[in-house]
Amino acid sequence: MEPIVTPQEMGDADRRTIAAGTPVEVLMERAGRSVAWAVRRRLDGVYGRRAVVVCGKGNNGGDGLVAARVLAGWGVQVDVAQLADPPDAAALGRMLDRADFLVDAMYGTGFTGTLDGTAATVATRSADLPTVAVDIPSGVDGQTGAALGVAVHAVATVTFAARKPGLVFEPGRSHAGVVQVADIGIELGPVTLGLTERRDARGWLLAHERPPNTNKWQAGVLVVGGSGGMTGAPHMVSEAAMRAGAGIVWCGVPGHEAAARAGGSEIITKALPATGDGALAGLDDLLSSVDRFRALAVGPGLGTADPTCAAVRALVATSTVPMVLDADGLNVFAGDAAKLRERPGPTVLTPHDAEYERLAGEPVGTDRVDAARRLATLSGAVVLLKGPATVIAEPDGRVVLNPTGGPELATAGSGDVLSGIIAGLIARGLSPFEAAAAGAFIHGRAGDVSGHTGLIASDLIVALPRTLTDLTSTPREP
Repeated sequence: MEPIVTPQEMGDADRRTIAAGTPVEVLMERAGRSVAWAVRRRLDGVYGRRAVVVCGKGNNGGDGLVAARVLAGWGVQVDVAQLADPPDAAALGRMLDRADFLVDAMYGTGFTGTLDGTAATVATRSADLPTVAVDIPSGVDGQTGAALGVAVHAVATVTFAARKPGLVFEPGRSHAGVVQVADIGIELGPVTLGLTERRDARGWLLAHERPPNTNKWQAGVLVVGGSGGMTGAPHMVSEAAMRAGAGIVWCGVPGHEAAARAGGSEIITKALPATGDGALAGLDDLLSSVDRFRALAVGPGLGTADPTCAAVRALVATSTVPMVLDADGLNVFAGDAAKLRERPGPTVLTPHDAEYERLAGEPVGTDRVDAARRLATLSGAVVLLKGPATVIAEPDGRVVLNPTGGPELATAGSGDVLSGIIAGLIARGLSPFEAAAAGAFIHGRAGDVSGHTGLIASDLIVALPRTLTDLTSTPREP
């Protein structure tokens, strides 16, 4: 797991390192040299090349001055502009017009608010001038990734000691370009926030491979969902669960006609009691079979009719089997997330922003890490908050961010596939937290495997075997 530290944690680590005997000038020298090397790797030679380094008042400005000195020593012609005594608009324009490269050393990860004056001009010009940002693009909030006004667009960002949340969340991630983490000798100490890496997902999967003497019921999944005209969602969950490693999947949908329409594949469909308009009216005999399964997925396409809500609440209150609660399964507990703490088994919640607001009774806000932690504490469940850089939080405060996937995943049914993957991974033996983190990673990688143009959710299911094989196969020796 790649560590991620907040701006406050980074400031604390800086102070501890300095107090332990490393002078701030030494840290600046190391940081500035890392930035200079990042620029040099992107220049086509150094002699005759020009760079502009724009420096603020703080440590970022000091790092920029070191980078300027090192670049000049290599033969780059360097213009330095300082925000404390900025050049006039005409002089700044001439610097930028003749530059081959820009170094943004204006503001660090503690920046909040909006850029103005010279800083805003530089940020605007960075859209057309190759730029390396020091620690984070100026104008981006280091905690949330938000940019309230104009912000620097960098081709690369050199950040120190560890990645910051603002480099993972949008729009900060897009503004940062390629992120390089430079070790400048700062000891981080314990961290509770991380970024899922390929080796994490691979390790979780390999630790829970199905044994040679397994049978299908050792990885069984029960899916409960659907209502009039909405049976496609639970069936998609079911298919994804099987592709993720479930040995057998029962898909419970309301009504015999709906169950018959959904049958005819490896998924075993079960007709559940239905109201006259096709809503779930109860679970009846299914409750006696629940303990046969290793994981439950509840909610896709269910609706929120009164009998449906009563049936879901009964299942949540009585089953000890790990449960993925999604879509209308979440809406059943709108404004009552604390009720989920009473559940006798572990739970994974998978809300998008609107579902989160209904469930938690408040909007997500700009700090998505804090939002996921709040809901995990309130509900006693693992929370997977969907979005660019999906957040997975445990009630004990541990959080991981997911780096995979892109806007192509914003398509109907994509969330159903994710729920099915998580349920299938839990059935294989992963813990709910591992399954949620690995599921998000695999879901995003499946999007990459499927391609981006015209992707539909069923493409993700088709891509799962290849995605899982790529993650778990032994790399070839060089």
